[in-house]
Amino acid sequence: MENLRKGDTVVVIAGKDKGKRGKVLRMLYKKDRVVVEKVAMVKRHTKPSQKNPQGGIIEKEGSVHVSNVMLWDPKASKPTRVKIKVGADGKKVRVSLKSDHEFPSGGM
Repeated sequence: MENLRKGDTVVVIAGKDKGKRGKVLRMLYKKDRVVVEKVAMVKRHTKPSQKNPQGGIIEKEGSVHVSNVMLWDPKASKPTRVKIKVGADGKKVRVSLKSDHEFPSGGM
């Protein structure tokens, strides 16, 4: 899961939402899953609370297995796999295999 980070744009490559693109909202490391905005929408029936006094049915994002998403390469405008290179400053950098585009690494 080191090739994805929160905030990355990804494409779903398998499942009912195949082809959808969105930003990674959360990483669920223990379950090898990611939550992507507007993908795998689920309905939750909620009781009235202070936060939501009306209650009712709320739609929110479910999770997708990390193997079913690919990082979106903005330079090549297609999904890509990534390799990890060591930069000149000694830090690890994610690089697209298709276009050599460097992705910002959030804390590697």
